[in-house]
Amino acid sequence: MKAGKIIRIVAIVLILGVLGFGVIAANKKTPNSEKVWDERTTIGSMDAENYFVTYTDMMCPYCVAFEVAIINNEEEFKQYLEENDVLFEVKLSDFLYEYGEARPINSRYSAEATLCARDEGRFWDYYRLAIATIWNNYFATYGKSAFSMMNSLDKAFWIDLGHQIGLSGDFDTCVNEDKTLAELIENARKTFDVTKGQLPYFKFNKFESSGFDPSWDWSYAKKHYFDKGLRNK
Repeated sequence: MKAGKIIRIVAIVLILGVLGFGVIAANKKTPNSEKVWDERTTIGSMDAENYFVTYTDMMCPYCVAFEVAIINNEEEFKQYLEENDVLFEVKLSDFLYEYGEARPINSRYSAEATLCARDEGRFWDYYRLAIATIWNNYFATYGKSAFSMMNSLDKAFWIDLGHQIGLSGDFDTCVNEDKTLAELIENARKTFDVTKGQLPYFKFNKFESSGFDPSWDWSYAKKHYFDKGLRNK
């Protein structure tokens, strides 16, 4: 066999090998453990095939409306996650304080307290209570005007919510001394990089969307966000 022909064959083999490696690399799925911010703010298996994340701020009424839809149908929601092998994560930050025009201080206080509860192993207990309290006492009753009404709330309000689920001591110190603040500021930056200011923002597999109307419910969220994500892998 002539040397030129051998060289051509070797070159073809090398090219096919490179192309094959590229296809494998492109199809290689990033482990969920490398995508989540904190496993303590997730529901479902870290090895789940599907990954749903919501970027949120507790002073965003549309974010709270989405969470209420989930919380009010929690049993069905968890069943959906289990049956469809979904890992669900809440990526919380004080985005509206860091980047919003109004800079509501309770964007920071609420997120700080929630992460302090997380550090005590009570993220979901605190988050459910805080979301229900914000919705029932403010957003559901007063609509958009609740946003300014909540400006009068201070850290004591969020600390009291922690006391209602049995937190005190280290939790109080964490909130009062802003121990989660640096993490929140970094979370807000990462949120902006992904959402460009659109909250709530959802990523489910290859499907991405934003916004949630307070009139929508779990059935709407399931059809227009979760089911679409399952179809876009």
